[in-house]
Amino acid sequence: MKRIKLVLVLALACLMLVGLVACGGGADESKPQLVEVSRGDIMVSVSADGNLSLVRDRKLAFGTSGTIAEIDVEQGDPVIEGQVLARLDTASLELAVDSAELGVKAAEIDLAVAQNSYSQITYPYTYHTFALDIPESVVAISDAQRQIKEAQEVLVVGLSSEQYWQIWHNLKDAENNLVEAEGKLARGQGEDVFVSRIIPVASFWALRAAQLQMEKAQVALDSAKNSLTSADDQLAKAVIVAPFDGVVAKVDVKEGDMLSSVNYATKTIIEMIDPNRMELSSNVDEIDVPSVKLGQKAIISFDALPGLQLGGEVITICPLATKEAGLVLYEVKIDFDAPEGSGLKSGMTATADIVLDERSDVLLVPSRAIGRDSSGSPVVEVMVDGEVEERAVVPGISGDIHTEIIDGLSEGETVVIQARATTNTSGGLFGG
Repeated sequence: MKRIKLVLVLALACLMLVGLVACGGGADESKPQLVEVSRGDIMVSVSADGNLSLVRDRKLAFGTSGTIAEIDVEQGDPVIEGQVLARLDTASLELAVDSAELGVKAAEIDLAVAQNSYSQITYPYTYHTFALDIPESVVAISDAQRQIKEAQEVLVVGLSSEQYWQIWHNLKDAENNLVEAEGKLARGQGEDVFVSRIIPVASFWALRAAQLQMEKAQVALDSAKNSLTSADDQLAKAVIVAPFDGVVAKVDVKEGDMLSSVNYATKTIIEMIDPNRMELSSNVDEIDVPSVKLGQKAIISFDALPGLQLGGEVITICPLATKEAGLVLYEVKIDFDAPEGSGLKSGMTATADIVLDERSDVLLVPSRAIGRDSSGSPVVEVMVDGEVEERAVVPGISGDIHTEIIDGLSEGETVVIQARATTNTSGGLFGG
């Protein structure tokens, strides 16, 4: 019976060996890896795909109707900001500007004449004297007369010496105030101004008429200046200038074409682009978009130019979602500068790695070196004097391959990555 058992056991062992050979070997025979703890940089990012577009693409039009007199550029020409690109026939507009300038000069002369008349009437006083000093003087005279009467009434009553002199001084002050107010009233009524000795009421209205004439001249001058501004504005609208440094992408008209008052505002004359300012419109899924913030950096790579990588910045995050193949996506736009001669074109596809977090010069270990102890706390196995010991660590951020270690390890120490058994289920008696 024992002999039969032994044969069975040997047969079973042979079958297992055959099964392992037939399956190509069930277990991974690789040894544990030893990795030194080192310092480096780590980055956590979110990837998003999309297409390129130009940030500055302007369709330029004239601001008024007329005949196109000049087209000064051609398709593909580089231009600088402020450069004249096209111009309408401006003869009639220039004539309107000249006429408006003459109107301003005439209005300025009329105003000067009115101001001179006003000055002749009021010299050496101003309208303030007539309009305000007279009412103030009347009130001051009334107050001074009341103070004098009150002081005189008090003086007849028996007073101490100190009280008497105080009242007496008050009386003198009131009398002086009365004299000053009466003099101010006399000046306000123009007694020393109007040599023609017309009555004060007539003097006031003569002054008022001169003031109105001056105000009328000022209104005429303001109107003339507005007309000049309008004429200058119309003349400026007859010229197209480059709004930024860039390249002429298209010219849609030719010299001699007419622009009517109906179509001038909608007719594109020149389309201009800045090939060095671009943006990537990408889609980020609902899981990742809460981590994306305005101003975050991005590293952009391009399908058509595999060797090119550029840095960008998140400039917009659309709050409205779109659904695509069952995914909820949000549009994120990334702005970047395209180098001169890079070959990037609007519409090309690209991928952006949006940087959520990054660290420089930190301790790093392979992420698969970190395990969990029986309580679920993170640990690593460290080689110490030829022996493997388990050590608790405090991990930081994790990238695709490495994890930052905040505490628990020192630079130069060696961590152990245990070999992982592999399973082959493609066939065999025991399946590995």
